[in-house]
Amino acid sequence: MIILMLTLLMVQLQSFSRLLLVFLTAPLGIVGASLALNVANAPFGFVALLGLIALAGMIMRNAVILVDQIETDVAHGLTRREAIVEATVRRARPVVLTALAAILAMIPLTRSAFWGPMAITIMGGLFVATFLTLLYLPGLYALWFRKTLEERGPGEDVDHHAARYRDHAVIPLAAAAE
Repeated sequence: MIILMLTLLMVQLQSFSRLLLVFLTAPLGIVGASLALNVANAPFGFVALLGLIALAGMIMRNAVILVDQIETDVAHGLTRREAIVEATVRRARPVVLTALAAILAMIPLTRSAFWGPMAITIMGGLFVATFLTLLYLPGLYALWFRKTLEERGPGEDVDHHAARYRDHAVIPLAAAAE
C-alpha cells in the first residue's frame, strides 16, 4: 500500500524532493489523534488505526494542494520565497474549510461503539494536522529549497501584485477590452 501511495504521489508531483516533503507531513496527525483518543477515553484499536491511515491520506492531500500551488506560482514568475507565502495564504482558507467539513461530518460517528474511535482519531488528528501543515510544510519547503529561495521562476516578468490576482480575474480580458 505504501508503494502504491508513493507511486501515485510521484506521478502527481513529478519530483522526489516534493514527494518527500508531502510524505513527511503524514505523521503530523498522530499528535492530535492521540490527544483526542485520550480526551474521549476511546481505545486505540483496529478501527482507530484505520482512521489513522485515512487521516494520513487527508493530510497528504492538503500538502499536495499546497506544494502544487507553490510550484504553479514559481512557474508564473514569482521567487520561491514569494510563492511559499502567496500559496500558503491563498490555500489556507480552502484547506481549513475542507478539514472543518470533514471534522464536522465525523461528529455523528463518535457515538457509535464500533466507528467511534475512528471518527475521534480523524477529528482530532485532522484538527491539529491542518494547522501544523500550514505552518510546518511552508517552513520545510523553504528549508529544503533554501539555496534557490530568491531565484525567480521561468514565467514572464510580472508585477507581483498583479500576479497575485491574475489567475482570479472576475472579468475576462476580452470582455474588459470592449
